[in-house]
Amino acid sequence: MPWPRALTLLLAGAFGALVAADALLAGRSGTPVAVALLTALPALVPVALGLLVAARRPRLVVGPLLALAGAGAAANGAADRYLAAVAAGSPPAGAWWVVPLLLQLSWMLFFVPFALLALVFPDGRLPGRRWWPVAAGLVAVPPLAAVLTAWAPGSYRDPVPDFPHTLGTGPGWTGPVAMVLVLCLLPLLGAAAAAPVVRRRRSTDPVLRARLRWLILAGLWLPATLLLCWASYLFLDGPDLVVVGLLGTYLAIPAATAVAILRHGLYDVDRAYAATLTWSALAACLLAVYSLTAFAAGAAFGQGSAPAAAAATAVCAAALAPLRVRLRRRIDARIDPARRAALDAVTELTGASRDGSARPEQLQDRLRAALGDPGLLVGYRPPGDDADALVDADGRPLPAVADRTAVPVVRDGRRVGVLAGAAGSRPLLREIAAAAALLVEVVCLRQEARLAQAEAEAGRARLLEVGDTERRRLERDLHDGAQQRLVSLGMTLRLAQRRVADDPAGTDVDGVLDAAVAEIGTAVAELRRIAHGLRPSGLDDGLPAALRGLTANLPVPVRLEVTDGSVRPDPAPVAADPVPVAAGAGAAPPEPARPVPAGPDPDWLDVPDGIALTAYYVVGEALTNAVRHADADRVEVLASRSGGTLRVRVRDGGRGGATVRPGHGLHGLADRVAAAGGVLRVRSDGSGTEVHAELPCGS
Repeated sequence: MPWPRALTLLLAGAFGALVAADALLAGRSGTPVAVALLTALPALVPVALGLLVAARRPRLVVGPLLALAGAGAAANGAADRYLAAVAAGSPPAGAWWVVPLLLQLSWMLFFVPFALLALVFPDGRLPGRRWWPVAAGLVAVPPLAAVLTAWAPGSYRDPVPDFPHTLGTGPGWTGPVAMVLVLCLLPLLGAAAAAPVVRRRRSTDPVLRARLRWLILAGLWLPATLLLCWASYLFLDGPDLVVVGLLGTYLAIPAATAVAILRHGLYDVDRAYAATLTWSALAACLLAVYSLTAFAAGAAFGQGSAPAAAAATAVCAAALAPLRVRLRRRIDARIDPARRAALDAVTELTGASRDGSARPEQLQDRLRAALGDPGLLVGYRPPGDDADALVDADGRPLPAVADRTAVPVVRDGRRVGVLAGAAGSRPLLREIAAAAALLVEVVCLRQEARLAQAEAEAGRARLLEVGDTERRRLERDLHDGAQQRLVSLGMTLRLAQRRVADDPAGTDVDGVLDAAVAEIGTAVAELRRIAHGLRPSGLDDGLPAALRGLTANLPVPVRLEVTDGSVRPDPAPVAADPVPVAAGAGAAPPEPARPVPAGPDPDWLDVPDGIALTAYYVVGEALTNAVRHADADRVEVLASRSGGTLRVRVRDGGRGGATVRPGHGLHGLADRVAAAGGVLRVRSDGSGTEVHAELPCGS
């Protein structure tokens, strides 16, 4: 077993023995045992944490030093109980030599273990050779001062000022020398407290610096204890609040030490350190202002007067807000300049973006300069993409951030980006991400606007191309079909005219006219086919009739439902029997349908012609894909109109796999729907394909 762990266990056992002795001595001193045990509870914290550190880091001297601090506090409590028993007239055995030593030594046991801990934290080595006198002084001064005080002539201090000098009485110089040693202990404690600060300034290791900052943060309880003492004398006319400071010290320093050794990245220690310094400095300033104001007002209005107290309170309240802001900015700039610089950069860029002198896309460059981290990346969530894909400010895919510390950027509960740094801590990046969330969201919106504009321009270009292609097709169909037939018909009739003129009796006029009529019928049929391609004639009777005609002769079972929430159902409709087909896997149950009338439906005739035509094309393209490409065994067509919106949905039970790709029918269909002000959604998986369009119908 490593000796630090063994020593920790030994000191933990000593702590238990001292607590037991304290409980036994409580009866002789007249103190309730429960009170004695309660006062020993704070000392249990460093002992428990020392055992934890020794278990996880058995070769570090931090564990035994924490246990020593707890044992020292327990020894101090047992000493107080021992001296109280002596003062009560029931001295325990060995009082003749224990009392003189405890009178001077006991209070030092509160501070020396923590001073040694600060001196060798965290690796058990001193900061340098020049620190050996400090360590030697901390070990040698308390027992030497205790011995000289016990040997010096004169009365002892309370609670046993008349206790005899059982160890003998030395010459007169022993008292002043003992006092000098006690005064020497104060600079030794100060030097030990400065050791973590010196070590942190010399170190470039971020882990070591974070651990030292934890200890420095907890060490601020010592000046806080002095402030509490000052405030206690100012407000309570006594040092009662010092107990709060000592209690905080015995809780904060062991806890900070354990966190620094075992989980140094548990919390943003720099932020906590800056906040603690701010409020400590603020408290000191306010106490000073209150003291001076109360003294001046008391001289003018009399001590303890209401105007004096009101004046002091008003001055403190007026100074609190601006003083806190100024102190925090100065302390942040001193303690954690990177954080201050990054937050200032975000604030400046936000203001510059508002007045147009900068672009929010400059956030990454500003943060890199402020944090000194050239590898920092700011990623943005691409528009319309719910996956984890990220892009940079220019819309290019973001490089991998697996080797960086990454935190999400959240705005109104929605992730809008990510902040990834190679050097900053996670808490720091989280704070910067929260401050920069508005800028990141603005960049995302700008990217979405640019993408929407590009898609609109591309959609217009595709629609123009489709229109040109359609016009060329119509021109070709007219030229190769009806036009050729009509030209041929004209030539035939002209030839027949000449034959009649030359030989009226030998020309078969009836046959020529019959052939001409047949040719005209064929041309009319071709023209009707072309016109039907431009606008289905079935739409003249309303969209339901056109959909019924579209689905009438398909080679697969089709179920057609039309609902209309804008009118009351006809109490006695004339219905066409739909073919019952079960819905596909995962499909929602159909809405209560208004049966499709057999003839024209006047309720649907007020749907704008362009909207009805777009809905017709959506259903037609979806049915074509279902029959030709999906091998569907059933199709379900639903059309509904409600709240000024026309919805059409086509579901099939095919193999799926349909996607909206450039150059394909669904892509052109999406452009047509978007041009009409609607939205097209396509879901296609192993259970089939669903094409859903929503169009504004203005009714």
